[in-house]
Amino acid sequence: MRIAVFGANGPTGRHLTGQALAAGHEVVAVTRRPGALPERPGLTVAVADATDPAAVDAAIAGTDAVLSALGTRFSKQPITTYSASATSITQAMAHHGIKRLLAISSSIADPNWRPTGAHFFNHVLDPLVNRRLGRTLHEDMRRMETVIRRTDLDWTLVRPSGLFEHPEVTDYVTAETSADGVFTARTDLAASMLRELQERRYVRTAMGVVTTAVKPNIAKLIWNEGVKKK
Repeated sequence: MRIAVFGANGPTGRHLTGQALAAGHEVVAVTRRPGALPERPGLTVAVADATDPAAVDAAIAGTDAVLSALGTRFSKQPITTYSASATSITQAMAHHGIKRLLAISSSIADPNWRPTGAHFFNHVLDPLVNRRLGRTLHEDMRRMETVIRRTDLDWTLVRPSGLFEHPEVTDYVTAETSADGVFTARTDLAASMLRELQERRYVRTAMGVVTTAVKPNIAKLIWNEGVKKK
């Protein structure tokens, strides 16, 4: 399968691109910074801003599916990256007749998501980090989900919990709407997306993903994912 990966240069996008190539897919890596992606068999680099409709249209021509791993950091200012890119991507897919879309969102987009037994997370970290520091980011994720839901594409909204780095794919769980857990390794997130691409268990719904085998250092996760500038 020939797959377009948006955000291929990002933390999750790099895992997604590498795993897709290892599985035998052809990958069109859509990025604004092409020099950071080394040449690999099966990899084509397309330079495009995901919010630029014309550039996106050209980038995905000839692909069979689109996977979005786009992301941005917390900001007090309004964020539009998710919703604007979703608009450009879905319009380009409709133009080219490409039906399959998987886009990373967040468990926070489910208003009823409360991980079982996670008292400190539910009552301290979630209100402080997700609902306050990440408020504008998650507001735009919800707008992105609305844009995608309004299309007639075969979409899947992929909702991880707190993302962290881990060197390999581990045990993970998926569930409709959101999954019961606090953390998701990026390797597992990428693996779940590629599996869903083949299995199509969550078409036109949301798929929660959580890692069950390992846990990150919480302080380090907050710093790396929400505070540290790169």
